[in-house]
Amino acid sequence: MRTIPAYLRPNGDIGIRNHLLVIPTVICSNQVCSRIVQSVPDTVAIPHQHGCSQIGADKDRTFDVLAGTGKNPNVGGVIIVSLGCEVVDPEQLAEEIRKTGKPVEFFDIQSVGGSVKAIQYGIELARRMRAELDEQRKAEVPIGKLKVGVKCGGSDATSGLASNPALGAAADLLIAEGGGIVIGETTEIIGAEHVLAERCASTETREQLFYIVERFEKEVDRMGADMRGGNPSPGNIAGGLTTIEEKSLGCISKCGTAPIEGIIEYAEEIPEGGLFFMDSPGNDIECVSGMAAGGAHIVCFTTGRGTPTGAAVVPVIKITGNHKTFRHMEDNMDVDVSDILNGTFSLQQAGERIWQEIAEVAGGKLTKAEILGHQEFSINRIGPSL
Repeated sequence: MRTIPAYLRPNGDIGIRNHLLVIPTVICSNQVCSRIVQSVPDTVAIPHQHGCSQIGADKDRTFDVLAGTGKNPNVGGVIIVSLGCEVVDPEQLAEEIRKTGKPVEFFDIQSVGGSVKAIQYGIELARRMRAELDEQRKAEVPIGKLKVGVKCGGSDATSGLASNPALGAAADLLIAEGGGIVIGETTEIIGAEHVLAERCASTETREQLFYIVERFEKEVDRMGADMRGGNPSPGNIAGGLTTIEEKSLGCISKCGTAPIEGIIEYAEEIPEGGLFFMDSPGNDIECVSGMAAGGAHIVCFTTGRGTPTGAAVVPVIKITGNHKTFRHMEDNMDVDVSDILNGTFSLQQAGERIWQEIAEVAGGKLTKAEILGHQEFSINRIGPSL
């Protein structure tokens, strides 16, 4: 069985990175968090717009995404920075993340005496925690311990013909090793949900799949909007896609051929082994952030038009089936599978190329997004701000 070097977490998880994560509980502490990570190498922050003026399920979602990101196995330790009066409780957040057994510290700006003192305090704390994390060593673990998210964005005609089915072939290889795959983007399966439904492992899963699609369509109707105003996007159309159904049929091919074992909510923990569907938006950063909060180690991201975005705590592998895009956006693209379209490469060979890239990135190779410092993060919201 193929193995990869990984950090062994106290709760049995494995991490392929060892990030020290600095979490702002609220927008008011973003600047302090950003200044801390600027001063301490090998730390990462997840600034966001939320954490206050939220209620009910919307507040709970922000908490769940922040907690899930802190619990991600690629994170070795966490510092939580609060203002001191927001709705997201830093102590409760710390307690939730500590369930993984990793070190977690928190403080609030109001108690330590303002931004300057908070930055100084946070830098000292981060340096100490980073030094402790640097002492940790990796061990060889089965590659089947990986959980990989599959995502597409900036799609064109080559996505459904080359990069998405090639990623599907790689997904099948990981699942055959006992690994897990999560696909999302509820908005991007509309018109093809009946195809995915035939692959559901149980009646309950099939009914849940139809339910989340119907729930989204009702929300669009409630707003009095038409999905076709934004999906396919102008870039999709310029790239040769014509309808939602055409886009969706290409989209679903990136998760391979395995049965769908279950439906999980946005940012919910991804079960081990097999294929799962996460109810999530098509928006690139919100979707990837939800997968990271669910515990994905890596996200494989196909694109025809090209996109530079990465993620805060998970490597994002960029894959394209458009050779022109690979040449023009070489700074951002990791894998080119356009050989499928000129007939010199089989679908299985392309899948193995992606599979090899997954193994190398899991083993420590940096993706283009990591090298360039792309650490995008965004929380999908439910309700209005107060």
